[in-house]
Amino acid sequence: MVAVLAGVALAGVGASVVMAGSGDDKPLEGTIYERATEAALEEVGGGEVIETEVDDDGAAYGVEVRKEDGSVVEVNLDADFNVVGSEPDDDGAGDKEDGPNDD
Repeated sequence: MVAVLAGVALAGVGASVVMAGSGDDKPLEGTIYERATEAALEEVGGGEVIETEVDDDGAAYGVEVRKEDGSVVEVNLDADFNVVGSEPDDDGAGDKEDGPNDD
């Protein structure tokens, strides 16, 4: 039921969700995941969530979104799900191969 509601909420901003997170980072879950991804997708105008994490780069939550043009944007949120910053992501999250600008 929760997954269905999350899908309905995200469909309203034209998004598809691939995964909550990967690697050693702790992914967001449940209501926090839903609220954070909704805020991030609204910030970038839709796209596909490819990674989420708790306590990312000084923000309470981080959400990486692949836009329709293929670019990836990292959106940082505070504990109240307000956007505190966003920037192009060059760490290769969600890429199949590492690129020249990856860390």
